[in-house]
Amino acid sequence: MNKIWLVIKREYLTRVRNKTFLLSTFLFPIVIVAFIIGSVFLAMKSRNKSTIAVINDPGFLQKNLESDSSFLIFEFPKDVNSSNYEAKGYAGLLKVNPDTAAKKYVIESKKSLGIETMNYIENQVEKAIEYNMLQEKNIERKLLDSISNASKEAAKVTNELETGKEANNRLPYIIGFGCGIIIYITMFVFGAMVMRGVMEEKTSRIAEVIISSVKPFQLMMGKILGIAAVGLTQMMLWIILLLVLVNIIPLFVSSETLEQFQQIQEAQQQLPGGSNNTVALEMLKATDTFKTEVNWGIVITCFLFYFLGGYLFYASLFAAVGSVVNEDPQEAQSLMLPIMMPIVFGFIILSTSIENPDSPMAFWGSIIPFTSPIVMMGRIAKGVPEVVPWWQLFLSMAMLILGFVFTTWFAGKIYRTGILLYGKKPSWKEMIKWIRRS
Repeated sequence: MNKIWLVIKREYLTRVRNKTFLLSTFLFPIVIVAFIIGSVFLAMKSRNKSTIAVINDPGFLQKNLESDSSFLIFEFPKDVNSSNYEAKGYAGLLKVNPDTAAKKYVIESKKSLGIETMNYIENQVEKAIEYNMLQEKNIERKLLDSISNASKEAAKVTNELETGKEANNRLPYIIGFGCGIIIYITMFVFGAMVMRGVMEEKTSRIAEVIISSVKPFQLMMGKILGIAAVGLTQMMLWIILLLVLVNIIPLFVSSETLEQFQQIQEAQQQLPGGSNNTVALEMLKATDTFKTEVNWGIVITCFLFYFLGGYLFYASLFAAVGSVVNEDPQEAQSLMLPIMMPIVFGFIILSTSIENPDSPMAFWGSIIPFTSPIVMMGRIAKGVPEVVPWWQLFLSMAMLILGFVFTTWFAGKIYRTGILLYGKKPSWKEMIKWIRRS
């Protein structure tokens, strides 16, 4: 045990004192927060305010077309036509074509208005026609607006009654997706770090000197646990720095800016594929959701457990691959593929389990050790024990621990033979044969 501790200490101190570690630790949270704030301001700046002139109004467009003061305004000038609308400062011309055989409503513009602008104009024209048809049936606009507002309020009250508190789906989305993608990335990064460390020691023949005083299994465990300590240290510093930076975001982004940005998002949701800045908006709103009823003790504890458990589960396999690889990078990539595929598959399941945490795929994905570190965080974010019963959480943890024990034993058998093997490219089939050796 003392020898394992010496290897852990060496791996930890060597990597923590590295300049790359220090830069990545302190720059990563800053880059994330800068990305969030930058997404907001870029979305605000990239949205040009346009004015559309409407001519040949059949009589109901002026009463029913709704302008958006921050995005697009409809005006009804009398002295504008197809030849002078641009000179008078209009971005486009909406006119009613008297020829009913052709398209009745036509947009003229010498410059591209953009998909979002065209989509907004089409929706407003459709609404105006719908309102006009209803008004022809003696249904007033005020009555329609009151019914629409009443239905929204009724839906809101119903939602509050069902949940027993203000509905807030933003926080589970942020927690589940955020924790899942962090674990997904770090398993790749730190797993590959273990593999490269083993490869460097093997190719430089340092391993031959080390194992003369340390058993191969002790060397492997020391490297895995040492790099795990590095990852855990970095993760704790990231959490602390992100919490600090997220709480100072309101100093840089005003509530008025957030409200305007939300209006942009609602308009963009009508486009095919939705908005690309939704995650940034949700994370900005997270500054208010920290005050809601969230069991942060369970969330943080489970995150640290699955972060560490997932790393230990896969790191031993990465170490086994590093022990059999010589100097050919393509050889390492071919052997890594069976290890990487379950990690990628787990992230795919995560994207669906956040929306449907009770589905069979989400359940099994959170129980099987190959995907549970990523998938379970998406389900835990929805609530424990409301969505994830205690027995499922404990079963998932137990399976991950058993999986780590198995992969460590499995990798140890490969490691003790592969670390001294040179000039040969073994396959997974051959490595499995090494397990049978006593």
